[in-house]
This record gives sequence, structure tokens and C-alpha cells, in this order.
Amino acid sequence: MPKTSSRRPVVRRALGSTLLAAATLLAAALPATAATAAAQHGGPALSHRSSGCGENPGQGAGTSADHTLVSGGIERRYRVHLPADYRRNRPLPVVLAFHGQGRTSAYMEELTGFDAVDAIAVYPQGAPGTEKGKPSWQGAPYSAPGVDDVRFTGDLITALERNLCVDETRVHAAGKSNGGGFTALLACRMPGRIASFSIASGAFYPQSGPCEPTAPAPVLDFHGLADTTIPYDGNPAKGLPAVPDWLAGRAALAGCAPTSRDRDRGDGVTVRTWRHCDGRGALVHYRVAGLAHDWPSTSPNPDSDQPAVLDATPVMWQFMRHHPLRSRAGS
Repeated sequence: MPKTSSRRPVVRRALGSTLLAAATLLAAALPATAATAAAQHGGPALSHRSSGCGENPGQGAGTSADHTLVSGGIERRYRVHLPADYRRNRPLPVVLAFHGQGRTSAYMEELTGFDAVDAIAVYPQGAPGTEKGKPSWQGAPYSAPGVDDVRFTGDLITALERNLCVDETRVHAAGKSNGGGFTALLACRMPGRIASFSIASGAFYPQSGPCEPTAPAPVLDFHGLADTTIPYDGNPAKGLPAVPDWLAGRAALAGCAPTSRDRDRGDGVTVRTWRHCDGRGALVHYRVAGLAHDWPSTSPNPDSDQPAVLDATPVMWQFMRHHPLRSRAGS
């Protein structure tokens, strides 16, 4: 692994019972083809071991550590958490979790609790943007000029696969706010290398440019009706689309049927699912009444002291488990 520092144990958020509940909820929301395929084949597709299997990971199992790599001539930072049962020869999924504007990799680690899932959790650090130097990601009006975060993501995946035991068909991306908008950009640019894309309170700015994916991608989205930072109904002055309009665009990109199915989950949560998408395409949206610009969590988190009515992290993890790549394409 490239340069490493700040090694420390991390206490995982308890998600066991919530994961089980999320599996039931998501199974109802997933297109039948995805759920049926997973059942028929005993779960995700056979793993594709990376070259890092057998290598010394450079940090202890059950710890988090900060690392650096050079991408596009710029030193970039990221944080890695290895599960307590990490073994050099057991390929694991990777979850890349992208923070919002002004936040950090450590903040995203605490916010999401992805350390608790059976995966290598990776928290990339954004570059200083034009708005008071706040860390940010490509595709926003305040993004760092000249910084190619898509390239950084590809370089990061390469480094992880070279140094850790990774299942190359199960590298997933998730993000919040600006990081959510960047995750959507990755769904446009890297659907052959990243298996699925999960978004909370996404900021879908027009600066991301046109979306011309080489293949349909599985996308899971959460957004609160009480979000005043990235309003559900959009913000024309900032070029932010209404969330339903953005979802309609994503459904078209995935080749889904134009009509969707809504399910009232109770507690002000509506789950909208698009069916009959092309290839690996999938689209599921959670509309949450009363949720502000927060990562949904039933317990207080760094975003908010006010609990939400559901936990996004376990629902995302179940979505990821249902959507591996069938084969690995280049970046």
C-alpha cells in the first residue's frame, strides 16, 4: 500500500439486525430479475481475485489507516478500513464512500458506518475547491480546478486491487451531497469497473457534463422532502434539477420501462422502483418525508441529532450485494 499513517482501531457501528431488516425491504424493491438471479446462483457472481491477494496489506485487520497516492501529478489521500476478519487470500468487496463538500474522509467514515459491513471500506478525500478551500469533488460549481477525480478514482481502485485482496467484480461507490453527485458522475463514466452506485441527498449539478455511459448501471438513491440545501423540487438558479426529473433521466439511461412502481413503506417513506431495465441497469429511489440534508440514520450521527425513520447504510449494502459486475471491464 502507498504511504500510510494514523493507524488506529475503529469501533464499528452495530448493524446486524438493521442489515437483516434492510435485506427484506430491498428484496421487495429490487427488480425480480436481479433478486431471482442472485437466488439461482447462490448470491453474487464468482469472485475475481485481484493481484493483491496474498500481499501484506500494510495495516492490521480491524483498523483504519490513512494512505496517499499520486494521481494526475497530485498527491491524493484516502482512508481504508479493513474488517476484523480480513485475510490475505479471501477476496472482499470494496465500498468507496465519497463525503460531501467541506467534509473529510474521517467524517464520512463515522457518518456512514460502512466499517461494519463485510467489505474493505474506503473513504477518499476530496481536493480543496474554490469555495474557501472546502474539500469537494468533480462536477460541482465549486470543484477544484483542473483536478480529475474520475481519474483519481480509477487510480485508487488500481492501487487497492494491487495491494489488498479485492473481488474485482464487487467494487461499489456511495456518496452524500456533492459526493453523491460525484457518485452519479461515476455511474456515467465507470459503469464497467464499478458495480453499483448508491446516493444520499445527491447534488446533481450541470457542471458534471453530459452522461454517456458505456453500459446501464444499477443506481440506488435517497432524498428527503425536507432538504433545503439540495431541494427535492430542484433549484433552477443553481441548475439543480428536481429529483423526479433526474430520476427520469437515469431511468432512460438504464433503458428502464418509462413507468415506475411506488410502494408505501410507512413512516413517510415511499420506495419507487423502475422495472425491465437493460442489462445490469436498475433504479430504486427512497423518498423520505421529514428528512433534511442528512445521511438517513435511525440514531444520531454527525449530520444530525434528529434520528430518521430508516438507515441508508444497510439498505445500500444489500443493494450492492445484489449487483456485482458479471465481468470486469477496463476503466
